[in-house]
Amino acid sequence: MTSPSPESLVVTQATLDDWPVIKGWAADEGWDPGESDGGCFFAQDPEGFFLGRIDGEPVSAISVVNYGPDYAFLGCYLVRPDLRGRGYGLTTWKTALAHAGGRTIGLDGVVAQQDNYRQSGFELAYKTFRFGGVLGDVPAAGESDGTGVRAAEASDLDAITAYDSACYPADRPGFVQHWLTGPGHRALVRIVDGRLTGYSVIRPALTSLRVGPLFADTPDDARALFAGLAAEADGRPVAVDIPETSVAGVAMAEAYGLTPSFETARMYTGPVRPHATARVYAVTTLELG
Repeated sequence: MTSPSPESLVVTQATLDDWPVIKGWAADEGWDPGESDGGCFFAQDPEGFFLGRIDGEPVSAISVVNYGPDYAFLGCYLVRPDLRGRGYGLTTWKTALAHAGGRTIGLDGVVAQQDNYRQSGFELAYKTFRFGGVLGDVPAAGESDGTGVRAAEASDLDAITAYDSACYPADRPGFVQHWLTGPGHRALVRIVDGRLTGYSVIRPALTSLRVGPLFADTPDDARALFAGLAAEADGRPVAVDIPETSVAGVAMAEAYGLTPSFETARMYTGPVRPHATARVYAVTTLELG
């Protein structure tokens, strides 16, 4: 039986009600999406999610989430495994990309798709590695004991939002507010001499607790937050996505016994605004950057 042509695919904006389909496909790929990611994602750009359907049946997905006038992030690029290689993904891609307009687009691309992304104008910035496992009960020898780390409070929101903006290619106050307070999310801050020196979030996912972001001024700040995350995890498996550029972040993960499982490539279609990449010990999420 001949498969419907790509021209038969109808690509429309997805709603939050469609998120379980996208989440299920992502889980099947081993991406381990967070249990409450959907509400946080759609809060940033409710028009940035797309589904491709044939005869009303979902077969493909993608997100192109806009952050302000200059930057967008592409993720959730998925085609049902039994329908791959038939052009449905490319049709979905082309339709959704228009949502970004003239913005620079970022993505974290799986190895199998990186050549395709290059053909669409994306260029490699760095690789990111997913580390996973069970964190040690106590910090490794010589590392911070978590001094100055506490749960984030409502009064910290302005400081965290400003800190996040310094570490990310765009301002995203609405997303940050939802990310800090999403169901099951636990946000930690480090305060030194009355000043915020880093923050992180840990959240439940299908097979682990996901850590992200982990933004911090110094390796000591990052280690202190990581010690706090270990306490929050309480022996449960965690997963964290660490840029290869963060040598201290990789060393920290290895010191806690985490091991790499897969890699992605952070790629951009153009320039992004300067931001404090040295403070990025773990990215927020592969789906929204």
